[in-house]
Amino acid sequence: MSTSPLAHSGPSDTARQTRTSRVIFASFIGTAIEFYDFYVYATAAALVIGPVFFPHGSATAQALSAFVTFGIAFVARPIGSFLFGHFGDRIGRKSTLVASLLVMGLSTTLIGFVPGYDSIGSLAPILLCLLRFGQGIGLGGEWGGAALLATEYAPAGKRGWFGMFPQLGPSIGFLASNALFFGLALSLSDQQFREWGWRVPFVVSSVLVALGLYVRLKIAETPAFRAAIEREERVRVPLVALLTKHGGATLLGALAMVVCYTLFYISTVFSLSWGVTALHFPRQTFLGMLCVAVVFMGLATPLSAWACDRYGRKPVLIAGCLLAVASGFAMAPLLGSGSMPLVLLFLVIELFLMGATFAPMGALLPELFPTSVRYTGAGVAYNVGGILGASVAPYIAQVLAAHGGLSWVGAYVSIAALVSLFGVLCMRETRDVQLA
Repeated sequence: MSTSPLAHSGPSDTARQTRTSRVIFASFIGTAIEFYDFYVYATAAALVIGPVFFPHGSATAQALSAFVTFGIAFVARPIGSFLFGHFGDRIGRKSTLVASLLVMGLSTTLIGFVPGYDSIGSLAPILLCLLRFGQGIGLGGEWGGAALLATEYAPAGKRGWFGMFPQLGPSIGFLASNALFFGLALSLSDQQFREWGWRVPFVVSSVLVALGLYVRLKIAETPAFRAAIEREERVRVPLVALLTKHGGATLLGALAMVVCYTLFYISTVFSLSWGVTALHFPRQTFLGMLCVAVVFMGLATPLSAWACDRYGRKPVLIAGCLLAVASGFAMAPLLGSGSMPLVLLFLVIELFLMGATFAPMGALLPELFPTSVRYTGAGVAYNVGGILGASVAPYIAQVLAAHGGLSWVGAYVSIAALVSLFGVLCMRETRDVQLA
């Protein structure tokens, strides 16, 4: 009796689909949890870190101090990418991703238990800064590995689409973070929120990390890394090889990332602080608007990923950067209006553009580097871009707004977009690069 070829392919096809689904979910859930942790701190920095840990001084001084602690993690992130990138390129993607998630989750959870300045004095901000540094170390090793996990498993012609899933993590992580803060704002008084309510999202992180670890322990090593082991292509010190042979690609990748970070942290951290303090929006109202706006960031992500597979990484990023330049001119008339519909429109525009420019990075940055330094290279470019585009963005925006108003902050957004446009124009198209 003859047997259809399909009869033999069923189980293997099912196993392949199961493996692919598991990899996609593992790359997505890890970044969602990691960015949830990071955004929890960003929201707390805009709302409560200043008064709790830096109670002396004016409201502006408190906000500036809180934004300094916010920036500490971005300084730590390249260190994390050096550290975890080394092991990711030497011993594998899977175990390194598990370790980065543990570091990030433990640091975030412990922040929820640090007493305020009124309880332990100057030790409080010191502990806060140390744990914030730990957050940065963990996140520095997270994104590069998650992007490689997705793209090194991707079939031909679909790396942009597969690389989208780690890029969806920030949208979900931000939405979860803001939704939790929004619920706390509705259910607690200002005094309750300041005394203990803000700590709840940090403690919840421990549950999410346990879920992420369970998923990641189930995945296998990527085919590209296994092939590199068989060909004995691993280098002894990936960072040295990266800086000596791929320094230009690293710099261009970092410049390309600047616009993503600037759009996001200006439209969330700075705008939240400005909306609550200068425009006198109720905290829950502005958080609600951000929850609506981040949905558009999530919608832009698959659209941009599809487009970058169809048309290439560069055309999509060039268009996104040009629109981001124009969006800087909309900041003062929209955000400065104090009108809820116009403020919401500004947030929607900025976060939509963030999703549009961020989605291609999941494929682009890994494609810039060979397998032997890919974890290190993608992570370093991603996180150096964070130093340039995000670490000081809320602080600079606060200073610019105080001295020149929102039009100066809008100019800052436009300049950041021009920096990324320069980086994209100088790099090669990577859509057809082989990652084997």
